Amino acid sequence: MTKTALITGASGGIGYELAEIFAKHKNNLVLVARSEDKLNKVKEKLEKKYKISVLVIAKDLTEEGAAQSVYDEVKASGTDVDYLVNNAGFGDNNAFNDTALSVQENMVKLNVLALTQLTHLFGSDMKERGEGKILNIASIAAFSAGPYMSVYYASKAFVLSFSEAVAEELRPYGVTVTALCPGPTKTGFEKTADLEKARMFKFFKPADADDVAEYGYEAMMKGRTVIVAKGVKSTTVLSKLAPRIICRKFSKWINSTVNKP
Repeated sequence: MTKTALITGASGGIGYELAEIFAKHKNNLVLVARSEDKLNKVKEKLEKKYKISVLVIAKDLTEEGAAQSVYDEVKASGTDVDYLVNNAGFGDNNAFNDTALSVQENMVKLNVLALTQLTHLFGSDMKERGEGKILNIASIAAFSAGPYMSVYYASKAFVLSFSEAVAEELRPYGVTVTALCPGPTKTGFEKTADLEKARMFKFFKPADADDVAEYGYEAMMKGRTVIVAKGVKSTTVLSKLAPRIICRKFSKWINSTVNKP
């Protein structure tokens, strides 16, 4: 029987690459993002290329009630979600008090609240059916505090901890939860987060989004709980061994430019 994957932030980057991987494996898709035009282009391409069905839901997940609205629309279509991919998220590279509070609030709403709500809504259905898989996109940022990206780092720490905990709760019911922790990736995130001038993308070689997506997909299918993308594993090992003050000083350095104190 054909299964269905719901992917948020599916109009580009890792989300799009995951959509193509699921489609290649003959899964139907529910694609969620803000841009209906971009989603429809993805829908047209993947349906034609892989002969699968794609449901497009154009939704800003920072809006109140958005996650419930997505869930209700999926249920109204008669679709059961077998794979949930919480990929949507964004960051910002600036001092906390120099960034508009509305930006930080929307980051929490998208990176944390929407992910939590969708995991609860679709995870509950999976638990009742006795099967399902959830992939939450965290980050290597989850392993340290992050000056100049304080809320982003904190939000990804939540995603990692939350995913690990819920994974233990749902495993006896046949449902797995995987937290994928990529490092810098070529997705356009660096432009959105204003990171192009930061040391991060000079210190680390950015990974290709399709490679990160494939790595995450394989880990999800194997039921892995935490998976760190290739190329940045040593960073997470050091974060566990080094004192937290060293980790946050390092994070401050890679997130900063020469113009920041």
